[in-house]
Amino acid sequence: MKLSEFDYDLPKELIAKYPLKERDKCRLMVLDREKRSITHKSFEDISGYFNKGDLLVLNDTKVIRARLFGRRKTGGKVELFLLEKKSPVCEALVRPSGRLKEGEKVTLESGAEAEVLGRGEVGRYIKFNRPIEEILESGHMPLPPYIDRLDEPDDRSAYQTVYAAKEGATASPTAGLHFTKEILDRLAVIGVRSAYVTLHTNYGTFAPIKTDEVESHKMHREYFNIPAETIETVKSVKKDGGRVFAVGTTSARSLEFWARDGKTEGDNDLFIYPGFKFKIVDHLITNFHLPKSTLMLLTSAFAGKDFIFEAYHKAIEERYRFFSYGDSMLIL
Repeated sequence: MKLSEFDYDLPKELIAKYPLKERDKCRLMVLDREKRSITHKSFEDISGYFNKGDLLVLNDTKVIRARLFGRRKTGGKVELFLLEKKSPVCEALVRPSGRLKEGEKVTLESGAEAEVLGRGEVGRYIKFNRPIEEILESGHMPLPPYIDRLDEPDDRSAYQTVYAAKEGATASPTAGLHFTKEILDRLAVIGVRSAYVTLHTNYGTFAPIKTDEVESHKMHREYFNIPAETIETVKSVKKDGGRVFAVGTTSARSLEFWARDGKTEGDNDLFIYPGFKFKIVDHLITNFHLPKSTLMLLTSAFAGKDFIFEAYHKAIEERYRFFSYGDSMLIL
């Protein structure tokens, strides 16, 4: 399967640089796979697609301030993008990587020191002279490169879901950004159950595919955990004929990894692309994703490639807002 088959042209002005002031006021494109229909709604209408006894599965990871700035002794600027939350040594993407020698020390904005060590699986290992919690206090929210601006104070809450609880993500599980406490309460009143998984979204989700053949791509591992309570809830809902709504590709990957391998905690490297058979997820809430990305491939696997591309062309025509701070999609 050629990666080029999952490419599309997007006008730059459709990339959302800022979130809407009200999370649930974004647009919602609803794809019905059985009817092959596309409907335009507002996210605040989403509760109308749930029935009593359904299950909403959310990723409760919390984004850390993973972007750090510093200077070399020569005065040159350095950027560290942490790939994990570990102390005192963790892996990070480093810019400019080629110029930094092993053992070189960088002074961060806070005055803390970061020593550049050897190469890791993706980036370089970094050793800090202070606890990681202290290092992160002076860090910046890790907005994706296509937003093309520095983070601002409002991003500390806007780039975080309202139910974020467990620190460790270096990228937001953005499908969940549209949910408000009011929507979650409304779903509970209907009789919809909620359950949580944790997948610390990081480089694995957003790393570009560099192989021409889709099947040759290897996913970077991301830590995940599915509590026993969630497992029992999923089994109960399925047994009673309820439907599972996964919020985001990370929740979907967590559930399907468990369904495939029986593992409920550890490193998740499941790569989902067309041809994959979903065993748990019935409906998917997601955003509009970058072309040729693993996220685009997962949604194509879930809805069908032709239907997804029909929807994306319609979204461009209707001037939807794309990517992390953009509009939402519900695939039934």
